[in-house]
Amino acid sequence: MPERPEALRKGSRLRKRRQFLAVQGEGKKLQSRSFLVFVRPQADAAGPTRLGITVSRKIGSAVERNHVKRLVREVFRRHKALFPRGVDVVFVAKRAAPELSYEQARAEVEGLCERYFQR
Repeated sequence: MPERPEALRKGSRLRKRRQFLAVQGEGKKLQSRSFLVFVRPQADAAGPTRLGITVSRKIGSAVERNHVKRLVREVFRRHKALFPRGVDVVFVAKRAAPELSYEQARAEVEGLCERYFQR
């Protein structure tokens, strides 16, 4: 099966609770209007950037929560170049997240990346 360069594979995702807790506990915290973002360097600086998404029930119905998760995954997938290799990133949705369009989410993620990674 041919590889898709923009695919979001298992190695590009945080999947276990302890991984999420490590990033949220030890990582640097950034904020935007719709997201709280935690960034933590990995032990292997050459490893792939890994993404984790947390959307609590306070955000809305399952449909709204899943929409937010799909939106963040799509922005991450299409704009992997914004994130350096060897970091774990966890997005925690705020109450404003369900109203975001793709372009608004992309602009917020770009702004966060510029503030944190372009120093």
